[in-house]
Amino acid sequence: MSRTVYVNGEYCAEEDAKISIFDRGFLMADGVYEVTSVLDGKLVDFDGHAKRLERSLKELDMASPVTMDELLEIHRELVKRNDLEEGGIYLQITRGAPADRDFAFPDPATTPSSIVLFTQVKNLANAPAAQTGISVISIEDQRWARRDIKTVQLLYPSMGKMMAKAAGADDAWMVEDGQVTEGTSNNAYIVKGRKIITRQLSNDILHGITRAAVLRLAKEAQMEVEERGFTIEEAQDADEAFITSATTFVQPVVSIDGETIGTGKPGNIALRLREIYIEESRAKAI
Repeated sequence: MSRTVYVNGEYCAEEDAKISIFDRGFLMADGVYEVTSVLDGKLVDFDGHAKRLERSLKELDMASPVTMDELLEIHRELVKRNDLEEGGIYLQITRGAPADRDFAFPDPATTPSSIVLFTQVKNLANAPAAQTGISVISIEDQRWARRDIKTVQLLYPSMGKMMAKAAGADDAWMVEDGQVTEGTSNNAYIVKGRKIITRQLSNDILHGITRAAVLRLAKEAQMEVEERGFTIEEAQDADEAFITSATTFVQPVVSIDGETIGTGKPGNIALRLREIYIEESRAKAI
């Protein structure tokens, strides 16, 4: 049975979903997106994703076609219609579909924003990679300068995923001016002497919703956190490494550019953070 998706105010079967060929998300990557995880049929940290969505829209001077309350109801309806217990909901808003292709932004009064949502089934809480850890390679960060805006411009991260696959690794960490920015679709961390180190917030990285929650939980658990850049060499010499994202939660990294991290197995801090993050997510999901 096909999924029920949401397109511009209508619920429909995925095979019936249609977007104009003039939609600026398709022609210009002129759009933003969010992915909200679902555990036990409930939404994880929806408020955080909604606030980041509003910020992304504001930074691009893009109108939202729905209110955040309406967006919450759409998410819940999709969970219900698709009987989704565990996985995620992908949301994309673009600047809409003007009458023809043009670099200039269309008038929002005559060209409303487009909105699309769909569900994805995924094993989140018991993902096998969380128990074994993943391997990453380092690549040059060649993205645009406003990585703090969660846009649909994902070509280079996709290329990074493929570079990792070609090298026999699971993912890639991007490096700029000698320091790690982030992973292709996640924030990056190392642990040294029980201190968690991750790059500070700026336009250089995405302001991860899971990142914010995990760092808060780490501090509540009396773990030391330092927000600063680090090099690949420093990461290779770390006791642990891990990533965070909405759909991986906290996932250990056990190898970087072929060098084993720590014992070569998921570290205690990463595993503990994953445990308490999932506990809180289940308790506070809506």
